[in-house]
Amino acid sequence: MNATISILFYLKRAKANAQGLAPIFQRITINGRRLDNSTGKFVDPTKWHPEMSKMRGNAEEARLINGHLDNLRTKILIAEKELNKKDIPVNLETLKNMLLGTKERQRLIVPIFEEHNNKIKELLGIEYAPGTYERYQTSLKHTKDFLNWKYNISDIDITKIDHAFITDYEFYLRSVRKCANNTAVKYIKNFNKIIKLCLANDWLDKNPFANYKSKVKEVERVYLSEGEIQNIINKDFKTERLSLVRDIFLFSCFTGLAYIDVKNLTKSHISIGIDGDKWIFTHRQKTESASKIPILPVTQMIIDKYADHPQAINEEKLLPILSNQKMNAYLKEIAAVCEIEKELTFHIARHTFATTVTLTNGVPIESVSKMLGHKNLRTTQHYAKVLDKKVSEDMKILRDKFSLTPTQQEQKII
Repeated sequence: MNATISILFYLKRAKANAQGLAPIFQRITINGRRLDNSTGKFVDPTKWHPEMSKMRGNAEEARLINGHLDNLRTKILIAEKELNKKDIPVNLETLKNMLLGTKERQRLIVPIFEEHNNKIKELLGIEYAPGTYERYQTSLKHTKDFLNWKYNISDIDITKIDHAFITDYEFYLRSVRKCANNTAVKYIKNFNKIIKLCLANDWLDKNPFANYKSKVKEVERVYLSEGEIQNIINKDFKTERLSLVRDIFLFSCFTGLAYIDVKNLTKSHISIGIDGDKWIFTHRQKTESASKIPILPVTQMIIDKYADHPQAINEEKLLPILSNQKMNAYLKEIAAVCEIEKELTFHIARHTFATTVTLTNGVPIESVSKMLGHKNLRTTQHYAKVLDKKVSEDMKILRDKFSLTPTQQEQKII
């Protein structure tokens, strides 16, 4: 797409000198962005023709000044042609560099990506979670590896990144890196954020993602049934570590909190809610959105059980939680002991809260969404889609309606 460039000469009457002469300024506008420079010439405002952007008449002074303005205009047009000839995007920065004879600054994707990641690192615990930093670091590594795989280079000028680059990068993630669809889409999305930074800083004139489309496939969320939850509750574990992991996992099943949010809980997060009972008031680390969760009896029992636990007291935490890696390793043992064939991870507890504990028991989806700390109801609706029991109950109502005899239907309508 060719840039739209316009050139205008105008007077800055407010900056008239002691002799009453106003300076002539040049305005270059490219795709809506403006650059104003002084031409170094002054003129009597009464002799200026604003519509024609030049001096009136054919006097020698008018010929000299108008000739100077024409030369400036010609230089700009020549510079524009030169940029087009070299296949360099025409914008205010490249045009200015061409006019001044300065070499256009080369901007490489890797340093821009690294600077972005460093800023995230500096804001860890303030605006970003460690997992976010790790994801962008992995995305940066994939970008470097792709550049080496595809072009045998360690970096690339951002102006060379086009639609073909994006599609080749996606192909690399899927084929060479063996990334699943949603994983590949997430890495491309992370890369897109870096491109958006370049666009916001006017380093790029064209968005290479303009015609790119990707779609995250909906993944079936694994959750525990009511019977499986009860099985875990009733199981008598011989080791303290499995008993602890079981309790923390159940705490998440009945609060819907993710691992990091459970880990961050302190006694100060528990307060009296609107109904006069105890609630958990916290914010999700991932999205910073508020979660307000009424404490159920089983949740309170777990809180009371570990109120005097040395680790919880020393770390000033509500519960003595282990690392996520250890929790997931021990949960596999718990699944085996309880004869649960699903691959048990800590995050399944959150899914279980959304489905088996709340939605299945008739809790409105709006309330579930609020407790989960979702910013969008559509996120919560993913859980509602997997509830076959709910579908069965809804269809039973419809089945009963259509099983009525014509006489019964008529009486019901009346």
